[in-house]
Amino acid sequence: MLARVRTVWLTLAALAGFAANSLLTRAGLGAGLIDAGTFTGLRLASGALTLLVLARVRGGGRASARGGSWLAATALAGYAIAFTLAYARIGAGIGALLLFGAVQITMIGTGLVRGERPSRLDWMGLVLAVAGLVILTRPGLAAPDPIGAALMAAAGACWGVYSLLGRRRADPLGATTGNFLRATLFGAAFAALLWSSRHVTHTGAFLAIASGSLASGVGYTLWYAALPALAAWRAAIVQLLVPVVTAAAAVVLLGEPVTSRLVVAMACVIGGVGLTVRPIRVR
Repeated sequence: MLARVRTVWLTLAALAGFAANSLLTRAGLGAGLIDAGTFTGLRLASGALTLLVLARVRGGGRASARGGSWLAATALAGYAIAFTLAYARIGAGIGALLLFGAVQITMIGTGLVRGERPSRLDWMGLVLAVAGLVILTRPGLAAPDPIGAALMAAAGACWGVYSLLGRRRADPLGATTGNFLRATLFGAAFAALLWSSRHVTHTGAFLAIASGSLASGVGYTLWYAALPALAAWRAAIVQLLVPVVTAAAAVVLLGEPVTSRLVVAMACVIGGVGLTVRPIRVR
């Protein structure tokens, strides 16, 4: 029972971090306060620095710096870069659908190949949650720019791979620290590539650092801590809560209106995810 409660709280905290990251990214890039390259570079670097400090406070900072892997770091950097580039070409609605659709395909598909067998009720939950996501993103579902769509699908696949790799890590903080330190090299190269178009304000830099240190660095560590207790398909489905949490936070923090579409979408996603986590079976 204690293990189940721990998994639930770790998962919820990680999802809250993901939602906060979406809001911070939207606030920085959407308002033109910072360019995509600088945002990504600062996000990864600040995440790495924060995690390194936490690792040193815990003890074993040097060992943590060697944690993770180049494969996971490449997946992390690929997600961050492709995600940023995609949102410069497509809208938020279709972007969320493509991103989480790719995550579902990657993680659930891998789980099925590895022998995981969700029940009929689990499949019903997935259908209901995906229907809620479609309802939530429907106003933005126009034919997307093909390059932007491909980039967002790639971002979702990279995040799916990154999550799957985390299920095999016994030291979440050490693995995330090492992954961020390696990914920072990719982030720096990406920022240098877009150097000619750089522009950054103090507010934009603050948002990027907050996104990297708290929403990404700490949030991803919590996610890695929860993943070993989640089947791959369940870890994929619970992430469908992120757009709903983000939309709800936008209502509270940004003053966005509460609509009947949002209420119906939230009910579908929460109900669908609820069907798949009754109760969470620790693996």
